[in-house]
Amino acid sequence: MRKIIALIILSFGLFVISCNENAVKKVNKQNLENAKVRDSEIRLGGPRLSFDKTEHDFGILNEGDIVETVFTFTNSGKSELIITSAKSSCGCTVPEWPKEPILAGETGKIKVKFNTRGKPNKQRKQVTLRTNTDSGKEILTILAQVTPKPKN
Repeated sequence: MRKIIALIILSFGLFVISCNENAVKKVNKQNLENAKVRDSEIRLGGPRLSFDKTEHDFGILNEGDIVETVFTFTNSGKSELIITSAKSSCGCTVPEWPKEPILAGETGKIKVKFNTRGKPNKQRKQVTLRTNTDSGKEILTILAQVTPKPKN
C-alpha cells in the first residue's frame, strides 16, 4: 500500500513540474510564418483533378442490365496524382481506376460498371476517390431509372 501511495505522489509531482512551462512561449513565430508560406506554395503546385464530367445519367434501363461509363480526367496540377482508392456506395457499382501515378498534364480514365439486378426504380450511386489532391477526395455520380422486371 505504501508503494502505491508513493507512486501516486511521485506521479502527481512529475505532472505538476512538467506542466509548469508555457508551451506557447516556446513557439518561434518566424517558423509559423515560414510554414504558412511553404504550405500555400505546396498547394499551388499539387495535383489537381479536372474531369470531363462528374455525373453520368444512364437514362431508362431494364432491371438486369449491366452498363458502364467512363469518366476521363486530367491531372491539371504540377505534381503527380495518386488515386489510392475508389469505393462505391453500393456493391452493384464497381469502379476501375489507374493504380499508377498520373503525371502532371496526363489524362486517365475511371471506368464505372453498374449492375441493375435487384435495383428497380430511381438509382443514384456514388464513387468516392481518395487522392493526394488538396481536398483528398473526389466524388463521381451515376444515375439511372431502372424499369422493374415483370412479375411472373
